[in-house]
Amino acid sequence: MTTAISSAPESALTTHRFFLLFVLLLGTLCLYPYSETPSFGYYAFRIVAASATLISVYAAKIHRGLLVLAILLAIPTLFQRILLHATDLTSLSVVRVVLSFLFDLLIVVVIFRHVFARDRISSETIFGALCIYLLVGFSFAGLYGMVSDLQSKAFFLDPSANLHAVPNRFDFIYYSFTTMTSLGAAGMIPVSPAARSITILETIFGGLYLAVLIARLIGAYRPNPSSATSTTP
Repeated sequence: MTTAISSAPESALTTHRFFLLFVLLLGTLCLYPYSETPSFGYYAFRIVAASATLISVYAAKIHRGLLVLAILLAIPTLFQRILLHATDLTSLSVVRVVLSFLFDLLIVVVIFRHVFARDRISSETIFGALCIYLLVGFSFAGLYGMVSDLQSKAFFLDPSANLHAVPNRFDFIYYSFTTMTSLGAAGMIPVSPAARSITILETIFGGLYLAVLIARLIGAYRPNPSSATSTTP
């Protein structure tokens, strides 16, 4: 009896790992506006962002052969997301962005294999697919930031819609997710060919992912038969 009780929390964490990661990623997105001014949100953002990075390694259930690589990539990713480097170009900032992108790519590929290789679709499978969607949005934001570092005029901020002239990290988050959802970022325009090319790629990915993969998962989702039968007399 004691053994069963002690193993219950661990079992719940294991079976809802994608849901937990989704909540942390969503929390990171919601706390971004408060990440640069010292306040409760400033520290909450860093705690949630760090937790999301660490939990993503656990949720992906990375094979032992790739686990060391994932941990090594997670270290610069933590610095990239917690320190929120300025947009001035340094070799270290570019390396952090590249390593962070490789970390997100690794996590996305592994979670993708877990989610879309399953025969039975559950709510946890759908949360895994949503985690991929959010991780891709953060990854593209990092790419936009790197392009802006390398090309100072890659993006134009409309002065009538922005209080600053140089795009910051949250601007790229805003631009990435509005691009992926095909809403369009008001007041922020890609100018350089590289910025426009990446924007096109993200728009195509966002449309296809929601229209094809997420729709397929939701269409194939069926409630757990055991839970349905347990409620019948």
